[in-house]
Amino acid sequence: MSSSTTPILKDELDIVIPTIRNLDFLEQWRPFFQQYHLIIIQDGDPSKVIKVPEGFDYELYNRNDINRILGTKASCISFKDSACRCFGFAVSKKKYIFTIDDDCFVAKDPTGKEIDALQQHIKNLQTPSTPFFFNTLYDPYREGADFVRGYPFSLREGVQTAVSHGLWLNIPDYDAPTQLVKPLERNTRYVDAVLTIPKGTLFPMCAMNLAFNRELIGPALYFGLMGDGQPIGRYDDMWAGWCMKVVSDHLGLGVKTGLPYIWHNKASNPFVNLKKEYKGLYWQEELIPFFQSVSLSKESTTVQKCYIELSKKVKAKLGLVDDYFNKLADAMVTWIEVWDELNPSEEKSVTLPNCLAK
Repeated sequence: MSSSTTPILKDELDIVIPTIRNLDFLEQWRPFFQQYHLIIIQDGDPSKVIKVPEGFDYELYNRNDINRILGTKASCISFKDSACRCFGFAVSKKKYIFTIDDDCFVAKDPTGKEIDALQQHIKNLQTPSTPFFFNTLYDPYREGADFVRGYPFSLREGVQTAVSHGLWLNIPDYDAPTQLVKPLERNTRYVDAVLTIPKGTLFPMCAMNLAFNRELIGPALYFGLMGDGQPIGRYDDMWAGWCMKVVSDHLGLGVKTGLPYIWHNKASNPFVNLKKEYKGLYWQEELIPFFQSVSLSKESTTVQKCYIELSKKVKAKLGLVDDYFNKLADAMVTWIEVWDELNPSEEKSVTLPNCLAK
């Protein structure tokens, strides 16, 4: 990308990166990221100096900054866990967010061409989703595709896309038990497809390659209480994804998965991961049925109202599973307070379609 070319959405998109290390990985992303604004969330020791390659436009927040800005409400932002990235979502003032992990690099498609992951996410977000009826040619808005015979004309307009969930080549995003039994497995399959995840269907959201429309769904992208002082880790993006999908389904918004791919370069330690995940591995057998069955009222017409209602249901139902979920439900409320304080004019009501209103 030449410096004379203005990239798409340059002034409407922030790139959020959580990290504990120097950001040398940005050198490979320079042709694609350099003209965008970065929000770097430094986790761990705030006295450590994080080095950012020259030429990038960025702001950096460490734990001291988070405590200073949020005061007592900083308790809702995780420490020593990549869940801290959601602070960057709240302080951003842009319409779109792309978040990526610092062990992710530029992938190549089957022809050997480098993939501009950010531009594919933008395409996904700027074209509609089709959550109410599955199209067997996948994304009908891509070049060379359309709605197939039998697809209802009344649904071909689609709905606004809230989230674009990208995938990864090389190191798969596996849980610890799977890592242990398949230590050498690598993902080499490049599937040239983008799909809308149907209404009522949950999915395991991975935040290492994720973009979303902050104005449509931002407050629902809270990554929970993980890491230091918490009984669980590595479920931050799972929790955010389940909550976001329930809210998106209720408000008639779309979620896409598939392209773009990035190259995931570093396999985390499965024994460390198991220690973080072990409660989640059995809790999820109760969490997922909860999210599959939970419903929101027709009075919840904004993301914030949906999220507050969902927090009450979390406390009532999941609080019986473990007291941790009572604490998490309270943090969900605090998160919405933080969001509204940092973004005082962003709460927008929507009119629920007749097929969605309960």
